[in-house]
Amino acid sequence: MRSRVIHLINPKTDSLTTRPLYFNRALYSPLAGLLAVAACIPRDRYEVVLTDENIETIDFDLKADLVGISAMTSYVNRGYEIADRFRAKGVPVVMGGVHASFMPQEALRHCDAVVIGEVELVIDKLLDDLEDGAVRGTYKSDKLHPMVGMPMPRYDLLKKHRYVNKTFVQTSRGCHQGCTFCAEPLMNGLKFRYRPVEEVMQEMENCGSRNISINDADFFGTPDRPKEVMRALKGRGFRWQAGVTSKLANDDRMLELAAESGCTMMSIGFESISRSTLKSVHKHVNRPETFAALVEKIHSYGIIVFGLFMFGFDGDDTSVFDETVRFNREAKYDACAYSVLTPYPGTLTWYEMKRAGRIVSFDWTKYDQGQVVFRPAQMSGEELRCGQARAYDDFYAWSSIASRFPLSGPRRRAQWLIYNLFMRKGARTDRIESVPAPTPEPDVAPMPPILPVKREWRAAVLEAAGGGPGPHLS
Repeated sequence: MRSRVIHLINPKTDSLTTRPLYFNRALYSPLAGLLAVAACIPRDRYEVVLTDENIETIDFDLKADLVGISAMTSYVNRGYEIADRFRAKGVPVVMGGVHASFMPQEALRHCDAVVIGEVELVIDKLLDDLEDGAVRGTYKSDKLHPMVGMPMPRYDLLKKHRYVNKTFVQTSRGCHQGCTFCAEPLMNGLKFRYRPVEEVMQEMENCGSRNISINDADFFGTPDRPKEVMRALKGRGFRWQAGVTSKLANDDRMLELAAESGCTMMSIGFESISRSTLKSVHKHVNRPETFAALVEKIHSYGIIVFGLFMFGFDGDDTSVFDETVRFNREAKYDACAYSVLTPYPGTLTWYEMKRAGRIVSFDWTKYDQGQVVFRPAQMSGEELRCGQARAYDDFYAWSSIASRFPLSGPRRRAQWLIYNLFMRKGARTDRIESVPAPTPEPDVAPMPPILPVKREWRAAVLEAAGGGPGPHLS
């Protein structure tokens, strides 16, 4: 008798970090979520097939009993195309991920079922319904997962030779920053949930790699917990990187432990060099006057700084691009990513811009942090698009790379060069030809899996969505 097959698919993202650029490898694997989904599927009952369309073609003739698709907003339309093709063959399709979780009614036009939010507490019900031929509607837990006893991600399904960064380990979920442009607190809550440290270490020791990306929204979210994890990491021979906040990255004891436990790179969401801009989007943790000194301090511990910046805030005018890049080059950031502010459906930025009538395009393929789907306050959409492209050109010019190269000190120069080469080539092959044309509004409204804590924000969401009290799990 044929084993029942579940085919998990990541649609083509075609971003500068997921596109194979050197040696047929992409800089990052986007499969952490699907590997966790696969881990929840009993091996004695199902065979799991995993496809990442960024590096391989989808086998639409595969005899699958269920197709599972995870997609973010910028590539959800491709996910819908894939779902439509499988459903036309009579194969049931379930979708999950951020976009489907925020817009399940839209997704249900293309699939049989949607997993809203976390999969772990609803997977048994989904599989039972599959056995009964009744996979349909939405699957959502009425509580958040405690992060205890989570199964080992199915790293055996990953084509590791196709990615530079391939192993992503999650030690927590949630983020208490509450930035208005971010979906994290509306997806996973404002309170941190932590995995037991011994379970984190067990996954790292058995994942098949000594190079780890910690896949938390904010690994340095609280003062004590990351120190506990880093103490456990000491002496194990791992090299790791993580996304952290600027405030606790200034803590010398935190940096000492990071260096001693094998940290090679920190990605930090600096977002803007304007304090007023940061306040306007509730990124209160960032202090631009400390940024340059922070970069220098992190370098002194032998750790690479990957700075994340965003353009298009209401306080930005056309001077922001050159001023930001000049600052980045003078402060000798090791690498930078420059994104265009994007009002993802269901975020607070979305509701603010939607109410003001500033969103121009609702074509989700344009929501890639490179195209301008809204009307900026102090420049044209074309000026914003061209300014972002110029920022990449200037920061990753050969002269800039040469002036920033770490000739001395303990930073890992091979890793430094890989990131600069990938980012330079990726940005140059990621050119956008024009600002998207206006489109009609969607006829369904997004609804965050978790409502905002602030009363006025929660009211704005419910008003726009036309809904009732909704979920409030954070």
